[in-house]
Amino acid sequence: MAPPQPLGPSVSFPQPSAPGTSASAPDTSEYAAIVRDRLSRVAERIAEATGRSGRPSGSVRVVAVAKGHPPAAIEAALGAGVADIGENRVEELETKASLFRDRGVRWHMIGHVQSRKATRAFALGGLIHSVDSLRLAGKLSRIAEAAGRKVRILVQANLSGEATKGGFGAEAALDGIGAVSALPGLRVEGLMTMAPFTSDEGAVRAVFGRAREIAAAASAALGTGPLELSMGMSNDYVAAVEEGSTMVRLGTALLGRRPG
Repeated sequence: MAPPQPLGPSVSFPQPSAPGTSASAPDTSEYAAIVRDRLSRVAERIAEATGRSGRPSGSVRVVAVAKGHPPAAIEAALGAGVADIGENRVEELETKASLFRDRGVRWHMIGHVQSRKATRAFALGGLIHSVDSLRLAGKLSRIAEAAGRKVRILVQANLSGEATKGGFGAEAALDGIGAVSALPGLRVEGLMTMAPFTSDEGAVRAVFGRAREIAAAASAALGTGPLELSMGMSNDYVAAVEEGSTMVRLGTALLGRRPG
């Protein structure tokens, strides 16, 4: 077995601004250099991780998390061939989506969606990673049915047991996926989870491994093909890929530190 790999990416980040000042946002050319440098390293590490787990590197999709970054960051990501763009807030996603119409962007809503904003999240037409309750799932289903189409979602599971994270708990996740999948307006494409932010690799891998097991069990129970596994962020994506992730959500590791 290969020795454990470091959880975080081997990249250098800009230093914080001096007190009393604010960092100016890089322009498109500066972001292009940032993304080019980081994407090369990310791709290398994903290829190594998939190789260790016996999977092809093309089985993992990189989602660039543009939260807090200006449109120049998305422009640079698109220029580097990264068309999957994630946002944490509905309002920010709405604004940026309006700037990149007809550009082939595949939008991902990865942050918590308040029930009162479900209509707006649905209207954006992307993949919603964070369906964390039957209540939200039901509302999205009703909205989708009224519109005559289905909304693509991932079911969020809270497998670390942390109170600060949303989602179905470890014991309820499998039944939760089944219940959500039964709603007529939804197309459940997989599972999303977050590991605890810790240097304890065992704790991180335990969460990712449990997500893989739940996704496999859900696939068998529902009679579907393999489900997507959205897990792994800038600090732990290598471990996530080794444990079966098909989609990693990268902010700092790909776009650098958020300006401001």
